[in-house]
Amino acid sequence: MGLYKVLKIVALVLSLIGVYFFFNLLFKGNDTIVATGEGVDGFLYITYITLALIVALILIFVIKGILSGNVKKTLLVLAVFVAIIVISYAFASGVETPLKDGGTLSASGSRWVGAGLNMFYILAVLAVGAMIFSGIKKVSN
Repeated sequence: MGLYKVLKIVALVLSLIGVYFFFNLLFKGNDTIVATGEGVDGFLYITYITLALIVALILIFVIKGILSGNVKKTLLVLAVFVAIIVISYAFASGVETPLKDGGTLSASGSRWVGAGLNMFYILAVLAVGAMIFSGIKKVSN
């Protein structure tokens, strides 16, 4: 039995279990669910199982692809990505910030938020640049 068939069967089983929990919630009624949260646990368990399966499959296929392909090129791309993270963090500044709920965001947390924004901007510029370069290259050929 191929992996595709196994995954189809697993998806079908998880879907049927999800449908069972959905109807279970419908029959309990909205007031009971809002007051006690009863019946929601099943959906959470299905979500956790699905997330674990997806992460495991992604890791398996990514590692399989890395090992079957050009490992040097993959490591180079990974190194560039890590360099972008380091550059983003280096240019970020962090200030202790009060939050709306009364808590406080630490300076380190604020710096990581800034680093995430910087990284987004760098990657967005690189993506747009790659699209423009690709378009110019396609037109010139």
